[in-house]
Amino acid sequence: MSKTNQINIAVIGAGGVGRHFLTQCSQLLPRYPHASLVLISRSNRSLRIPSFDHTISLSTWEQDLAASEFPAVSPSEILEFLSSAPGKCVVVDNTSNQDVAASYPAFLKKGISVVTPNKKAFSSDLGLWQSILESSDRGNAAGGLIYHESSVGAGLPVISTLKDLVDTGDEIQKIEGVFSGTMSFLFNNFAPVEGKGGKWSDEVTKAKNAGYTEPDPRDDLNGADVARKLVIVARIVGLQIESIDSFPVQSLIPKELQQCRSGDEFLEKLPAHDGEMEKVKAEAEKRGKVVRFVGSIDVTNKQVKVGLEEFEKGHPIAGLKGSDNIISFYTKRYGSNPLIIQGAG
Repeated sequence: MSKTNQINIAVIGAGGVGRHFLTQCSQLLPRYPHASLVLISRSNRSLRIPSFDHTISLSTWEQDLAASEFPAVSPSEILEFLSSAPGKCVVVDNTSNQDVAASYPAFLKKGISVVTPNKKAFSSDLGLWQSILESSDRGNAAGGLIYHESSVGAGLPVISTLKDLVDTGDEIQKIEGVFSGTMSFLFNNFAPVEGKGGKWSDEVTKAKNAGYTEPDPRDDLNGADVARKLVIVARIVGLQIESIDSFPVQSLIPKELQQCRSGDEFLEKLPAHDGEMEKVKAEAEKRGKVVRFVGSIDVTNKQVKVGLEEFEKGHPIAGLKGSDNIISFYTKRYGSNPLIIQGAG
């Protein structure tokens, strides 16, 4: 392998997301002989190739990592390790760790590219967002590349499409959509276009049992996940949003259940509050509409909000199925017909 053409890949996080990523690597890397997996790090240990002269085995990495005597490594240690590598380097952060996110500018300034689904890097402190941009190739010719497509819309091309619109001079006027696969699944079953639907508490329990929610469903129902995605999208179009506390975010957690000690206790007590959500559904049905949990960004008026909205039954947002996401871009170029991205989220 020519070391000048070598691409060294360091993976942070080898849990659920990381394991799936490494499975993809096992299928893709054979096509790219100059790419080498040189480090895998998780919370309690790491695996690395100090000499950079071969690659970690993608067929035995789990066993090799379990047997490794290397302790866990910090972002600064990974930076030092990669700084001595020949060729180019890429860090793939599969975590949701704030400390790792805060290290992105240091990697980028060294010309190390970063690929990540970690929303915290792009939706927390506005100063970190600005530092990431300034340190990357967008603000520094010698900086690394930054890719975070899956921080919004899972595998859908939301961010790349939005950046292309902005970079080619289109004027973004409004962005609206269902940004959460969990919320999509819940409301498509609770308030389907054809009517009826299940009890709210039953649908929340179904969603948890099917793996759509976090272990504690309140982490989805509080609206914070959707809010973080809206912060990212709003910042891409130029709005200086400080944090998810900068705009209205509607929580679907009854006040009486906010202090439940666990997700199980929450689900146990939720049926007593079904009437509240039934009333919301019934009010929408009286108007011939359905209710959905959406995020919207009025770019022109610099307004962002997250919460329940009513839609005509023929509206694209109303007709979603399963856990699909849908994001509509209303722009000057596309006029009254928005550019719509829809698919599994």
